[in-house]
Amino acid sequence: MKYDPAKHHRRSIRLRGYDYSLAGAYFITICTWQRECLFGQIINGEMQLSHWGEIVNSHWQNLPKFHPNLELDEFVIMPNHLHSIIVLINNNSVGAGLADMSERKQITSRQNPPFPVPQKQQNCKNLPEILRGFKTFSARRINQMRRNCGVPVWQRNYYEHIIRNDESLQHIRQYIINNPLTWELDQLHPNSPSKW
Repeated sequence: MKYDPAKHHRRSIRLRGYDYSLAGAYFITICTWQRECLFGQIINGEMQLSHWGEIVNSHWQNLPKFHPNLELDEFVIMPNHLHSIIVLINNNSVGAGLADMSERKQITSRQNPPFPVPQKQQNCKNLPEILRGFKTFSARRINQMRRNCGVPVWQRNYYEHIIRNDESLQHIRQYIINNPLTWELDQLHPNSPSKW
């Protein structure tokens, strides 16, 4: 089928004009392809990861090793999605790094949450690039284990929310922590009548 821009366009759900390489905190939700429950199951309010869920967990926790401007806050892997708070930090300081470390502690500590720090990162990947890489490499490894090359693991897009204040940060952290406990009521649950 030939590409037709009138039919085959994807409307971006990103905030128009926003620079996603800016330091700050972001709430992310990434869903599996067709909301398939690949990553495990909820038993007694706790997530029990499958082998594929362990792969996702490993890839997610290794993100800061590959992206020095990224720190992970709360996250949870659910049967068919992942919720996380990602913090992009400003690491553009030149010299011995003392100023950078003090700024980094201020930006990322739980006592002093990451807002607002509108400073552009240099030589660092932006949020969409980081998530694209995560999805690509985790899907590739899962498909190697499933012996299903090229089968989608993740939906093409993801949900993100720019966290702007401490109240929002605390609310989102609590939502992530409680997500396994409320799985039966979750709109992403396979039996849920509501879809977002």
